Amino acid sequence: MDYVYKLLMLMSSITLCLLPFSSCSAPSVGFYAGSCPAAEIMVKNTVRSASDLDPTIPGKLLRLLFHDCFIEGCDASILLQGNGTERSDPGNASVEGFAVIDSAKRLLEIFCPGTVSCADILALAARDAVQYTGGPSVQIPTGRRDGRISAAANVRPNIIDTSFTLDEMAKLFSIKGLSMDDLVTLSGGHTIGRSHCSSFNNRFKVDLSGNVTVIDSSLDRQYAVQLTKMCPACARDDSITVNNDPGTPFQFDNQYYRIVLEHKGLFQADSALVNDDRTRSKVIEFANSEDGFFENWAVSFLKLSMIGVKTGDDEGEIRQSCSMPNK
Repeated sequence: MDYVYKLLMLMSSITLCLLPFSSCSAPSVGFYAGSCPAAEIMVKNTVRSASDLDPTIPGKLLRLLFHDCFIEGCDASILLQGNGTERSDPGNASVEGFAVIDSAKRLLEIFCPGTVSCADILALAARDAVQYTGGPSVQIPTGRRDGRISAAANVRPNIIDTSFTLDEMAKLFSIKGLSMDDLVTLSGGHTIGRSHCSSFNNRFKVDLSGNVTVIDSSLDRQYAVQLTKMCPACARDDSITVNNDPGTPFQFDNQYYRIVLEHKGLFQADSALVNDDRTRSKVIEFANSEDGFFENWAVSFLKLSMIGVKTGDDEGEIRQSCSMPNK
């Protein structure tokens, strides 16, 4: 099958470090086999514990990885705190999940001090979040270094806005080394998670009499009416959020593609996928086959997790704390 070929081609470029005490320095599968054998298990258990308490955690972790990788590469630069950092930019104001990464890091520093990077923890946590919610298990390499640069000025030019057209999204994905098929596949991440009303309430408006006008014709009217009830125009509470997938919000499945075909995608960017012949057929394919979606997800997620990876002391470090660079 095509996806198997793609996955094999990707994995062939990744070193395998499966032997204990191997001396691999490049990102590789089993990178911590000798230095911290339980690293991936500790991250997975941290994600599981946090998600058991709060079912919104998986969606938050997946979004956190997207925002990290698309800005400076998958280097945990989004985790750094301080004025002028990526994390301080308004474009990342609604990004969450940091506490889970910090918890995993504290645990790893106890058992394997100075060994596991925050960048790897984040990539593994997002991978495990998908599996926790019923998605596929994906084998990814580790060995990323943590970046030292985190600038708010780099955020806006590098993240997808929910109102983007297909061409705008495709251009940014292409810059990151991702294809149009990757765009459709990774958009399926919207099958979990919640979003603030401000990210989609420009698609409709409500007058003083309560009458709803759909501004974006690609949005189902009845769904727009439901959204206005969850996001009333009079509300000033920025904490109000809505499930990305109204049907199975905490299950990683192919339901996202079905609701997009029904014109019930939450964002304009979702609707763009079904309104363009370049992507519509792939949306239909995934709506009809969850197995097909999962198979493609494994390939596209692997590519996402390797964007701009930093290696070696010249390019990065292994932070002692994920929120601040080493002194």
